[in-house]
Order: sequence, then C-alpha cells, then structure tokens
Amino acid sequence: MTDAILQLKKLVDESDNIVFFGGAGVSTESGIKDFRSVDGLYRQKFKYPPETILSHSFYESHTEEFYEFYRTKMLAPDAQPNAAHKKLAQWEREGKLKAVITQNIDGLHQKAGSREVLELHGSVLRNHCLRCGKFYGVEAVAESTGIPRCTCGGIIKPDVVLYEESLDEQVMEKALDYIAGADVLIIGGTSLVVYPAAGLVRYYRGNKLVVINRDATGMDSAARLCISAPIGQVLGQL
Repeated sequence: MTDAILQLKKLVDESDNIVFFGGAGVSTESGIKDFRSVDGLYRQKFKYPPETILSHSFYESHTEEFYEFYRTKMLAPDAQPNAAHKKLAQWEREGKLKAVITQNIDGLHQKAGSREVLELHGSVLRNHCLRCGKFYGVEAVAESTGIPRCTCGGIIKPDVVLYEESLDEQVMEKALDYIAGADVLIIGGTSLVVYPAAGLVRYYRGNKLVVINRDATGMDSAARLCISAPIGQVLGQL
C-alpha cells in the first residue's frame, strides 16, 4: 500500500462516524458515463445540449425527445456495483459508515447493499404517473417507446431532479445533518461543480476531510488527505 492508502486506512479504522459524499466518478468504473470528462455526455454531439435536454422546460416542451435521450443515455440497467460501492456498503454493515450522500441516480449503492443512501438528484429506479401517482419501476420507462404512459393514460415521469427543478428539502436537510456531525468526511468521484449539492460539504466541521478524485476539487486545500485516482481503485485496496 502507498502512504496515502495507509493514511486513509488509519482514518477509516479509527472512526465509527464516516460519511461519504460522491458523484458521477463513483459509477464510471461500473461503465456509466459521466457528464464532464473527456468522453462524457457533455462532449458528445446531440441535436440539443444535454443540459438543455435534461431541463424541466425541455421536458415540458419536447417530451418525446426527452424520453428518447433519457432511455438511451441515462439508463444503464445492466450496470453492476464496483469496488467503491461494495466497500462503502461493507463499512455501513460494520457500523463505521453512517450514510452515503450521492449525486448519482443509478441506484448502484443500494444494489451493493448500502441502506442509508441519500439521493440528492433522485433515482431512475423510481417513476410515478403524473396523473394518478401510481409507482413504476425503471422497466416501465426503459421498455417503452415514445412517451411512457400509465394504465390511466397519464405520463410516467422519472423521480430524477431535472435542471430548473428544486432538490428535495428533506433530503438536503438530512444530508446536511450527517455531514455536519461526521467525524470523517470522504468526498469521492466528484469535482464539486454541481450546485446546490456540492455546497453541502462546506458544512463539515471536522478536521478529517478526505478527497478522492481524478481531478482537482474546490475542497482540496481544506483536506487532510487528497488522492488523485479513481475511487473504486482506491477503496478496492482497503
């Protein structure tokens, strides 16, 4: 193990109040594209920019085109948890990790066995009819064509937070409480550029901040330990 990995191991071994805050980089090792990297969605050519397609106003005005993009680019039903997801779930079972706070919508943390997962941007696994409120799994959208419809005729909408939509206040408050009360805060797989979610980490009051990310983040200077590497590769060594 490198010195950095040994330092991380020591911090983890000595704590029973760890909180993890993660982003798209946690799932890229599971084959899910992120948005901002060299081969991410924002670098690909589409009829409209992805951030436009994934906005509430585009959803309202170009509903069928939204679902065409969503089905092909936002759903990855065959993706499996990687070493990062599995290690975090293990720490929770061992009573070391209190919560996973994620910006991801893929449900891979739960698939790995994590129970206390706060999904800031919702989940592709939850879908509801806008007319009657009936719940649908991801298959209802993934296996549909055109605009997915409920048995009542209403549109089935994913429970994901689109651009121009507000984050769930209860989820945000709970995440803030976990971060503020954490002994060790591990930030992984995120460059901390998506707000308001990224602003939550600034409520951390401790002195054991760990940042694990391929690129620099705005919290590097405040961290006790920075590791520039893929999160799964790092946690897989512990």
